[in-house]
Amino acid sequence: MTRPAIIFGSIGMLGSDLVAAWERVRAEEADALPPAVGVADWNVVEITDERAVGEFITRHEPRLVVNCAAYTDVDGCTRDPELAMNVNGRAPGYIAAACAKVGARMVHISTDFVFDGKSDRPYVEDDPVGPISAYGESKLAGERAAQQHLPGACIVRTAWLYGASGKNFVATMLRLGRERDELRVVSDQVGCPTYTVDLAEAILRLILAGAEGVVHVVNSGQCSWCDLARKALELAGISTPVLSITAAEFKSPTERPGYSVLSTARYTALTGRRMRSWTEALPEFIERYMSR
Repeated sequence: MTRPAIIFGSIGMLGSDLVAAWERVRAEEADALPPAVGVADWNVVEITDERAVGEFITRHEPRLVVNCAAYTDVDGCTRDPELAMNVNGRAPGYIAAACAKVGARMVHISTDFVFDGKSDRPYVEDDPVGPISAYGESKLAGERAAQQHLPGACIVRTAWLYGASGKNFVATMLRLGRERDELRVVSDQVGCPTYTVDLAEAILRLILAGAEGVVHVVNSGQCSWCDLARKALELAGISTPVLSITAAEFKSPTERPGYSVLSTARYTALTGRRMRSWTEALPEFIERYMSR
């Protein structure tokens, strides 16, 4: 019997696009990837329950596990750092330990928030980490827990995700652009907006390449949140003005990296592919979003 793959968080913003990409690849070439077992929610298995995770993975005996499940509410993590650590920090270790027992590979999704944002060039995988938020601390703990139990785990760091199946900045800007006379958006935080469709396809390429270790995967190019909001509204034909403000003026309860651009050179070296620009990906998402 073919050993399957397990995808935790399979109906989340990234997980749903990963499942769709997975099924497309299998339809074209059934042997390229194993059949996937989607874990849609915590009623199936509570990932913060070490025993439940172990039993679930032992029962299915997968050859691969992809962990897209996470607590991604950054301000929520600030308010409840223990919950953040349970979901983002400890659970990946439970998954990795169970994978090690059954001889499964693991891909774990992490974040640009493991960095302090003080770099003056795109971050590479072995740059020193230094999270400045509870969310970043919990995600870094998850990376380390996964690698401790499964040294060959592939850790995919990504950033600024948007997609059709979840709450995200771009969708929020499109909604608010219709509701308000003007928008005020932070312009002194710079990163790499990343479309979950592109990230999902990149994850599959890394799996097929047998990638291990940390790999940065984002759409290429960089912009501020303000730039991204303006471009999204322009593409959607929404004329609401977008005013530039500082992070200090926004007064978030969570400090965020001022600069979190990630280099994808290692991804290209591993797969032979380059990530397309965020300015190419965004129009595709806007068209998809507007046609719903």
